[in-house]
Amino acid sequence: MTESIRRSGEYADPSQGEGQAPFPYEQQHASSFPHPSPVHPEWPPPPAYPPAQSYGGGSGDGGGSGGGGTALLPAAPAPAPKKRAKGPLALLAAVAIAAAAVGGGTAYAIQELTGKDTVASSSTSTEVVPTGQRGSIAAIAKAVSPSVVEITAALPNGTSTGSGVIISGDGEIVTNNHVIANATSVKVRTSDGSTYSAQVVGTDSSKDLALIKAEGASGLKAATLGNSDGVAVGDQVVAIGSPEGLTGTVTSGIVSALNRDVTVSTDESQAQGQDDGQWPFEFGGRHFNGDTGSSTTTYKAIQTDASLNPGNSGGALIDANGNVIGINSAMYSAAAASDSSSAGSVGLGFAIPVNTVKADLAKLRSGSQS
Repeated sequence: MTESIRRSGEYADPSQGEGQAPFPYEQQHASSFPHPSPVHPEWPPPPAYPPAQSYGGGSGDGGGSGGGGTALLPAAPAPAPKKRAKGPLALLAAVAIAAAAVGGGTAYAIQELTGKDTVASSSTSTEVVPTGQRGSIAAIAKAVSPSVVEITAALPNGTSTGSGVIISGDGEIVTNNHVIANATSVKVRTSDGSTYSAQVVGTDSSKDLALIKAEGASGLKAATLGNSDGVAVGDQVVAIGSPEGLTGTVTSGIVSALNRDVTVSTDESQAQGQDDGQWPFEFGGRHFNGDTGSSTTTYKAIQTDASLNPGNSGGALIDANGNVIGINSAMYSAAAASDSSSAGSVGLGFAIPVNTVKADLAKLRSGSQS
């Protein structure tokens, strides 16, 4: 006869010998004989869990051969599908995913609009130095010095020495316009001593910025351009440049003030006339380091007490993470250059915010000369 399927725990009493074995593997063994073996009372009691399912074929007839008498146990229930989290937790997860998608889309859109991604730029703050060495002047100098160069420009009436910041591996370098103004030739020297001839790509005298390119350069270490909008008064900063031709000089200080209106000359002849290498500028209605002349431009600057001297112009002002936040451009000297014993930095230096530089890059790369 057809056997009924017993649920978990419903096993036959071993003392009742009806030829029904309590275990599937014993039932399958007994089905090959015409008369099932009697149940032995010495067998252990049935387990506390249901026996594993047997996959023997047949109709379940206890007296049939070929395994047809194997009892088929109910299939193990499929695992219940995982329920989606509901409530605030699910909402937060959805918001996080949406934010990540928007962020990625924004980055892609910026790349598509600019059409060039060779500048190592950061919209926030990037850890250029190792995380555990944040704020270490030695670590910052080691990480960023290879991205700062010395610039020597040959002028009709002499030479101009300044600094520059590498922004692409193939030799694009940002500097001050007054460093290379009206130059007949330009040379750059990297921190490892390599020297390249350079061509002026574009200039913007209204922002005192210029872009030059080292000829035949490749594999140079580009600086990471940070976010000058995130700079705060009191932040630690490091300046790297070539004051007085001393390549790779490192100084440090803090951000002393923000949004200083600094006025500089846009007259090339005025820049060439500075034999002492100091760039004249005006602040608060006063002239510093010489007369700025009649043709001037004014920009918002970061003020720092990091020591800046003639030759630092065009170099890097760097935050505690190793990001370039400004291009050093002007400094106040307490004495005339003729009195070399007392000339030098008194802790009043100014830098063009790096966000101004990034906004001007497309114009400079286009070859604009203004």
